[in-house]
Amino acid sequence: MSKVTVAAIQSSFTDDMAKDIARVSALVDEAAKRGARVILPPELFQGHYFCRTEDETYFRRAYPTAEHPAVRAMQEAAKRHGVVIPASYFEKDGPHYYNSVAMVDADGSILGTYRKSHIPDGPGYEEKYYFRPGNSGFRVWPTRYGTVGVGICWDQWFPEAARAMVLMGAELLMYPTAIGSEPAEPTLDTHELWQRAMVGHSVANLVPVVAANRIGNEHGQTFYGHSFVCNHFGEILDQLPAGQEGVIVREVDLAEAAKRRAAFGFFRDRRPDLYGRLVRDE
Repeated sequence: MSKVTVAAIQSSFTDDMAKDIARVSALVDEAAKRGARVILPPELFQGHYFCRTEDETYFRRAYPTAEHPAVRAMQEAAKRHGVVIPASYFEKDGPHYYNSVAMVDADGSILGTYRKSHIPDGPGYEEKYYFRPGNSGFRVWPTRYGTVGVGICWDQWFPEAARAMVLMGAELLMYPTAIGSEPAEPTLDTHELWQRAMVGHSVANLVPVVAANRIGNEHGQTFYGHSFVCNHFGEILDQLPAGQEGVIVREVDLAEAAKRRAAFGFFRDRRPDLYGRLVRDE
């Protein structure tokens, strides 16, 4: 497939799981009606971002993949519209818990799951209390509308993750996100750094990137939105401002990106024999 229309969803959440899932489903409907074929909701869109504090009661929000209400709702929406949806959810696997994405293909089937590899731990983002580091490895999936790689929030800051997914054949990178104010530094706004990091992945790998963030104030923590779509040259095609709920729908050209990737020679001229330092844990 050459050109594909992608979408990023940006929304605030009520912390009522059923209402939040229904709202995202309605925004998926809107994106599909506007022609989107691959639609990205934000990270953990089933409620408030609970990882700001350590509270054992929140483990009740996790479900096995096949039973999770958010995954099931996105399967229904994907099948209804013939669209692809990377669905972010809190996964329970026996005694283990993960921050995961189920890749839902256009027929509603689950192609597989990715478990977040990089788990942050800091004021307002205390995810290591809830999530084990992912054991899935980076994943890409040949969906109906192209081969898609997905990283989850903190993963988006790591160039190694983006490069690994493109080496695995990703034609499009997508990042569901929950990021906003820093409780320890209330005047720090990282949204431009956040965008630049992912635009850098786009430029370094010549691949389109889609990022979907939440908005709203949750218990004093404000999520800044700025969801965006950029093309394979890192040009931001569209973005939503802070505080605005909605959907971005834009077309990207996967065939043109593949042609440019070959012509620029980044993958031809790689020197893995020199990169051993990258995998040394010191």
